[in-house]
Amino acid sequence: MRDFKRLEIWRRAHALAIVIYELSTDFGRAGFGSLRSQLSRAADSIGTNIAEGCGTDSNREFARFLDMSIKSAAETENHLITARDLRLISSDAEQRHSNETVEIRKMTFAYRKRVLEDEQSP
Repeated sequence: MRDFKRLEIWRRAHALAIVIYELSTDFGRAGFGSLRSQLSRAADSIGTNIAEGCGTDSNREFARFLDMSIKSAAETENHLITARDLRLISSDAEQRHSNETVEIRKMTFAYRKRVLEDEQSP
């Protein structure tokens, strides 16, 4: 079993989720409560899937949770772009948070690859 709090990808994903919760606070007042919910849930899901996967007992199953985290990162990036296009957040905010989301996704992909390689090692 792994300690998710020791993983840099989890720490960064958690920090991103907190920032996005704060960033999207006013979406509901602007009539976009469902976008706020989707964005917040997608961002939170990145770290949640990493944490949940750390509780699995096989590398293959852990890799499956990392894959879900990667997909949640793609969803988060999409919702950030939508929020920008609806003028709910600035282009600078979208770019900054999308860049962090992409970096977390790349890190998670690389970590997933290592986890699967470890599964195949004798």
